[in-house]
This record gives sequence, C-alpha cells and structure tokens, in this order.
Amino acid sequence: MTITASPTADLRDRHRAVLPSWLATYYREPIELTHGEGRHVWDAEGNRYLDFFGGILTTMTAHALPEVTKAVAEQAGRILHTSTLYLSTAMVELAERIAALSGIPNAKVFFTTSGTEANDAALLLATTYRRSNQVLALRNSYHGRSFSTVGITGNTAWSPTSLSPLQTLYVQGGVRDSGPYAALSDAEFIAACVEDLEEMLGQAQGTVAALIAEPIQGVGGFTHGPDGLLAAFKTVLDRHGILWISDEVQTGWGRTGDHFWGWQAHDQSGPPDMLTFAKGIANGMSMGGVVARAEVMDCLGANSISTFGGSPITCAAGLANLQYLLAHDLQGNARRTGAVLRSRLEAADLPVVRELRGRGLMLGIELPDAEAATAALEHARELGLLIGKGGRGGNALRIAPPLTLTEAEAREGADLLIEALRRVGA
Repeated sequence: MTITASPTADLRDRHRAVLPSWLATYYREPIELTHGEGRHVWDAEGNRYLDFFGGILTTMTAHALPEVTKAVAEQAGRILHTSTLYLSTAMVELAERIAALSGIPNAKVFFTTSGTEANDAALLLATTYRRSNQVLALRNSYHGRSFSTVGITGNTAWSPTSLSPLQTLYVQGGVRDSGPYAALSDAEFIAACVEDLEEMLGQAQGTVAALIAEPIQGVGGFTHGPDGLLAAFKTVLDRHGILWISDEVQTGWGRTGDHFWGWQAHDQSGPPDMLTFAKGIANGMSMGGVVARAEVMDCLGANSISTFGGSPITCAAGLANLQYLLAHDLQGNARRTGAVLRSRLEAADLPVVRELRGRGLMLGIELPDAEAATAALEHARELGLLIGKGGRGGNALRIAPPLTLTEAEAREGADLLIEALRRVGA
C-alpha cells in the first residue's frame, strides 16, 4: 500500500513548542492516530495501518472492542469518579478476579493508574516490610519513569539520573545472548547467574528488601533468561527472606501464549511475593496495580488512598476486558498466532536479523544497530504496519499486536515486516 504524508507541520510545531524535548515520538514525521477498530488504526491523513504495537502493548485485546466501549459508556453515564474513600462494587469485583488469577496465596490488590506507579507502590511495600532500601534488579531492566523506578532501571538509555532513594544492586540474567555467560548452556547460564546473585548479596550491607524482575524485559528489547532462572533466584531469596516482585506490566494477561503470567515460566519454586500489572488490563484506559501477599500489602503504618486508582470507569473497562479475554481464550490465540508470526519470520532469508526472540505475541527482533531499527520502523510504517523499538542500544524491534490477532493478519503482518527488513538490508 502507499502511505501519504503525515499530519501537518503545524501540529508537530505546536507539540515541540509546548511539550518537553525529551518526550520521544516515532518517525521522522510523527503521525497522529485518530481512531481504530480491531487490529487496525487510522492516522489524521486517513492512512490505515495494521497495528503490531498496540500503544506500547496497552490495547491488549482490540481497538474499539464493543464489550469494553459499552461498559465504559454505561459507567460514564452513571458516575465517572469517586476515589478509594468510597466503596466500589466494580473495584472489589475486579480485585477479586485478579487476586484469584495471580497465583499468590491470600492475595490483596491495590490499583494504580500506570505501571510506573504500580512498581513504585511495590517498592514502597517491599522496603517498608523489610525495613531496607536495598533492592536487587536485573541488568538491562526498565520499571518506569518515576524517581524511584528510574533508580532500579538497568537500561541507561531510560535512566536520566543516577540519584535515587534506593541502593540498587544489579545482577545478571536479563539478557541471554550477550555478556559473559552467553556461550553457556541454559543450565550453566542459570548456575552462573545464581552464583552472581549470591556474590552480590555478599556485598550488600545488611538486609535486602526485594528482587524486582521482568520475566521478559520490555523496553530492553524483549530479552529474557532461560525458563527456571527466576525460580532458581527465588530459592536464594527465600533463604534470605528477600521478596520477589514480578513486573508483569508487559508479560501479563496471557500475552506470552504459554502462560497467563510471565512468572509461570519460572514456577518451580512457587509464585512471587508480589506482582505488578498495568497496560493491557483495561484495554487502553489508565490502570495498573499491585498484587501482594496480605501480610506484605498490609504492612504500611500510615494512611494512604488513591484518588484515581481503581476508578469506577477504569474498573468497568478492566472487568469487561478481562471477561472477554478469558471467554475467548486469548492466551491460546496468542500462542497460535504468535507461532504463525514466528515461523514465517524464521523461514525468511533476512541477513539483517541478528536474533529473533520472545514468545507468543511478544516477539523481539535484534538488528545490527539503532540506525537499522529506525529504518525498519520507517519502512514498516510506509508499508502500513506499526511496530515498536527498544533494546539497550535501540537496535531491537518490538512486535506485540492485540491478542485478538487473526492468523490471516499474522501472515499479512509478517510479510509486511519481512519486506521492511529486506529494505533495511538492501
């Protein structure tokens, strides 16, 4: 297909004049998305795109999903906002569903407005419960843009300050294909990472509060260690009484296909003490949260509320979206259509691709450098496909379509992506 010019220079100039210079946008000529349906979106110029990024994995099921838009409209007609100072049937019902799905025994749920805030709350709980500001995180990690979550982000491209209220100790394990352990077998890799963790704990000054880890690193380029790595870590953590926080902001709700939560690929030692979620749960509405064991969740000794967390309208969206996801087995669909995508990409002759990784509808494609990834992003848009970008050096493509993706759309998107990558390598 042929894509016409992006929206007017006037809007771009107004954006640059009034918004921060560090607020990144995609493409040489940024586009404005005005509406969507299913797995497609349209820009202000009327160009139609197959969406393989879902607003950073946030449009989890589909654009304009009727069940969700109906629930939002009906709730908006009743009341938009109350705050946590008042009881809310929708908030309690959604918390009950999420607690039951979490796998964490005796779980309680606290709702936030974003993944950043969810991780922020998890850090508050962990450091209060353990009476320590020392936190373990994986290298190449990303956990948010607040002051505390930047302090546990191991990807320097997304960490604008070295100042932090936390003392962070970074351990190996987030990246399988590079670094000192890349040549090892999976079992040797896990053993080496556990040894690194033990050594790091030997350098800690007293109590360590928690390890926070993404089962698949999102901004890091969809990298991950072998299955079982975090379970091996948990064995060490349990011995020291250290909490395990699983950052499920991008891996949750069945996106990986094989599991409902990313931590379940590492469940030999049981569930985490806490998990955080956000992005897709409300299919585009601003919602995140923390699930934790009751004794951890209830450890705060001061009053706290949330003005916007768990609002009636976001909980209505979350309930409708979660019900649709479960009723239509979107986890299974992610597994099936993800396999179609992956097999088609693997069969293509693409010398520019260094590595294809990830699982389900969460695939990463590593290219030689950031320039190649940027060019692929541009070529894909020109062909009518929206994708994402990440990686430590900005050299990885992030492929994460809505979970209702059809097999025909998976084949179509794969073919467009293959053509974009061939243009990069030409």
